[in-house]
Amino acid sequence: MENRILYVRLPCNPIFPIGVVYLCDHVHKLFPNIEQRIFDLGTVPPLDYYSALDTCIDEFKPTLLVFSWRDIQIYAPVGGRGGNPLQNAFEFYYAKNPLIKLRGALGGGRIFIAYYVELWRNLGLIKRGLKRAQKYNSQARAVVGGGAVSVFYEQLGKSLPKQTIISIGEGETLLEKLLSGKEFRDERCYVVGESQPRDRLIHEQPTPLEKSACNYDYIQSIWSDFNFYLQEEDFYIGVQTKRGCPHNCCYCVYTVVEGKQVRINPADEVVAEMRQLYDRGIRNFWFTDAQFIPARKFIDDAVQLLQKIVDSGMTDIHWAAYIRADNLTPELCELMAKTGMNYFEIGITSGSQELVRKMRMGYNLRTVLQNCRDLKAAGFNDLVSVNYSFNVIDERPETIRQTIAYHRELERIFGADKVEPAIFFIGLQPHTHLEEYAFKEGILKPGYDPMSLMPWTAKKLLWNPEPLGSFFGEVCLQAWQQNPNDFGREVMKILEEKLGCADLEQALSAPIETKDQQLAGVS
Repeated sequence: MENRILYVRLPCNPIFPIGVVYLCDHVHKLFPNIEQRIFDLGTVPPLDYYSALDTCIDEFKPTLLVFSWRDIQIYAPVGGRGGNPLQNAFEFYYAKNPLIKLRGALGGGRIFIAYYVELWRNLGLIKRGLKRAQKYNSQARAVVGGGAVSVFYEQLGKSLPKQTIISIGEGETLLEKLLSGKEFRDERCYVVGESQPRDRLIHEQPTPLEKSACNYDYIQSIWSDFNFYLQEEDFYIGVQTKRGCPHNCCYCVYTVVEGKQVRINPADEVVAEMRQLYDRGIRNFWFTDAQFIPARKFIDDAVQLLQKIVDSGMTDIHWAAYIRADNLTPELCELMAKTGMNYFEIGITSGSQELVRKMRMGYNLRTVLQNCRDLKAAGFNDLVSVNYSFNVIDERPETIRQTIAYHRELERIFGADKVEPAIFFIGLQPHTHLEEYAFKEGILKPGYDPMSLMPWTAKKLLWNPEPLGSFFGEVCLQAWQQNPNDFGREVMKILEEKLGCADLEQALSAPIETKDQQLAGVS
């Protein structure tokens, strides 16, 4: 039977589907005669999802359906699913005014319904697509992967059709073996109805892969909606320069989904890929790595890449990324400014060195500040988004004051209007150290459903424990009431009014304690 592969990106925000694009490209380089097509439901109006999928399958008659499921984002600090999940939750749990509490309950109810409707809809699209494909090819089967599947693979397996292959993490080598007729079950995957996923499957390391520049002439030929992402001048197109994250941050699932082994894509190949997009009019690039500079040992790779971008003559581009700002050097800062970096995010989580250490984040906050000064001196004058997650392990008024002091120093470096505090409350994710800590402390019991949006589960997964939980709830509610359009800065202002601001040196100092750290026993 001749293979015909249809890649279906399930509905999500209009973010460039880099994972699907790279999968298609990899398969084409190995099997150039296989027919492929990309169908992106992110570009289709919701009322047309089912009919558009039917039409695509009827026309293409695939033998293999590869579904990409990007989001099951239950908790978020920004609007989505018809409302702001964090605001609704806090109004329901912490508001003293019964009318505000009712508003939170109603808003949360709308999000609750939308969440489950979306979940059932995506599962329905997978089942419908497979059933329709089997009308034309009785042996047609489905592979389901993507960010959401990689995190919730154990739960989703209970709802997908039998013989569906569930892929965790990157799927290139899985598809390569499947299409070659080789045994593929040794990859990070399992087959629904055939077996249960191996214990700690997500913690297995991905198969190393040398990546070459994506062939966008080919991608454009199999994807009718490709130009959708080229129309907006401010749209950022994803380009990957590496995979993997070597860190151990207690709450983060990236390090298990992508694996701890950092695999660098050759700089010449990255630039060649950017050049293809540049020639199509793209000027804004997002480096989609878990961290653009994950550790100091990779600084030379970043320098080489940015220097090759300079040498390429693409002088009018802009780019953005998540960056470990403790890994910058003056040379790297100069190249970042020179190559057009106009936005970056740093997830320091806390401005207290003590808490950064307890969360296993590996940051030296003093180094971050010095590197930010170097970046400013190099000519960077654009926006910095700083992610703070309050009420983490051992948070107390003293560490909150330290975070405020740290944030004010960042404002002094870049300018208060250029530093945007993004206030998160950690969503407890499966497969993380924080989940193991919650088991150890009796906060959660093994076997709980991480996809549940029931209030008694949701309150535990939205990490905001007492004794500070109610305090942060009230602060956030006040910020939404006073300045909802600048929520992060308002939270910082209120916290400083209530608690004051520590001396910066206190924030940067973290004496080694002899007692066991709370996460020390979690492996």
